[in-house]
Amino acid sequence: MTIQKSDYNPSGVGQLNGNIFGLPCDYESANLIVIAVPWEVTVSYGAGTANGPQRILHASVQLDLFDFDNPDGWKQGIFMMKIPQDILEKNAHYRTLAAKIITRLEQGQPLTTVPDLTSVLSDINQAGQQVNEWLFTQCQTAIQQGKLVAVIGGDHSVPLGYFQALASHYPNYGILHIDAHADLRHAYEGFEFSHASIMFNALKIPQICKLVQVGLRDISHDEVAMIDQSRDRIVGYYDPIIKQKLYAGNTWIDLCREIITHLPEYVYISFDVDGLDPKLCPNTGTPVPGGLELEQTFTLFRELVKSGRKIIGFDVCEVGDAEWDGNVGARIVYKLVNLMGLTKNEVAHNIGSRS
Repeated sequence: MTIQKSDYNPSGVGQLNGNIFGLPCDYESANLIVIAVPWEVTVSYGAGTANGPQRILHASVQLDLFDFDNPDGWKQGIFMMKIPQDILEKNAHYRTLAAKIITRLEQGQPLTTVPDLTSVLSDINQAGQQVNEWLFTQCQTAIQQGKLVAVIGGDHSVPLGYFQALASHYPNYGILHIDAHADLRHAYEGFEFSHASIMFNALKIPQICKLVQVGLRDISHDEVAMIDQSRDRIVGYYDPIIKQKLYAGNTWIDLCREIITHLPEYVYISFDVDGLDPKLCPNTGTPVPGGLELEQTFTLFRELVKSGRKIIGFDVCEVGDAEWDGNVGARIVYKLVNLMGLTKNEVAHNIGSRS
C-alpha cells in the first residue's frame, strides 16, 4: 500500500484503513514512522493515557489534511505501526501493582511493611526497562532505514528509548520540552522510569546538551534547584513568569525567539499535553490550571523551524482516554509531522552520514 498521488484525494473522506490520518501508506513506503507506546504504569494521579494512542488514531481520520505551514506534508508518507497489544496488556498488569506501591507511600508506610512490596517495585522497574529497550530497537530500525520517527504515549516516561536511539546518531542535540511539570525527579515514588523522572533520565544521556522547558507551573523545590544549578544545561520558562511578561506588554513572538536562542541546531520536541491549558486536554494524567494555548505552541515550533534549526524527532504524551483529548492530540501530531517534514531532507542527510 503506497501513496499514489494521481489517485489519492487529500480532500476526500478520511479512510478507516487502520493508518493514522487515513493515509494510504505502509511501513516500507513511509518516510516517517509513528510508534505508539501504550504505557502508563507509574502514573500517580489520573489514569487513561495508555489509551491515548488509540484515541489519537481514531480522531485522526476526521482531520482535514491541508496544513498552513506545509500544505503537501501528507505526501511525505506517514505510517503508524500497530498499537502493541502485548505492551498494553503488560501495562494493565503492572499498573495494578504500581498502584499498591503508590498507596503504601501515600499512607506513609515503608514498602517493607507486610506484605513486602520491594520485589514488586523491582519487577516494575525491570518491565519499564524492557519497554525502553523495545522502543530503542524500533527507533533504531527505522532511523537506520533513513526514516524519521514520532512517538505517541502513554505517560511521559515512554520516549526514553527514542532519546537513546537518537544519541547514537547525533553527537549532540537539544530537547524543547512543553510541560506543566519539570519531570526532573530522581526515581519518583521509587519508579526508576517514572513519568515524573523522564527528563532526569534524559540528562544521563551526554549527547543531550540542552533541555529547554516551557510552561512549567507545578514544580518541586528540588527541581527548581536542579535547574538553577545546571550551569545552563537546563533552561526553565515558568508559566507564571511567561504570563507576567505578556501582561506587561511583551509579545509572545519575541518570547518564542528568545526561547529558541538556547537551543542547538538539532532539536527534539517532547510535548506533554498537560503543558496546555487543561480545557484542551482535560483528561490528561495530571492537569494543572494555567498553561499554553495550542496556537502558542505551534507559533513556537514555527519559529524554531524559521530559525534554521532542525526537528529530529518528537513525542506527544499524556493524552487522556476521551474523544476531545484525542482530537486535540491528533492535531498536535499532525502539526509536528508537517513541521518536521519541512526539514526532513537535512535531517535524513545527517542521519545517513552517521549511520
